[in-house]
Amino acid sequence: MYIIKIKGKAKIPDYVQLRDENFTLIAYFRTDRADRALEKCGLSGKQQQILSIVEDLPFGKMKKIDI
Repeated sequence: MYIIKIKGKAKIPDYVQLRDENFTLIAYFRTDRADRALEKCGLSGKQQQILSIVEDLPFGKMKKIDI
């Protein structure tokens, strides 16, 4: 799975994308509202782990994660 943090501009907030090995979009959520999106894609138990990765991830960089 891959994670990407996207910087928002003006009124558009920052977002996070989760993609699978084929780069298919799994989840797309705001950094402050991750709980609902992660619950929908079946990753609600991994929320703290994903959010800790997001905090350290620079904008625009893709990182491979094993969850």
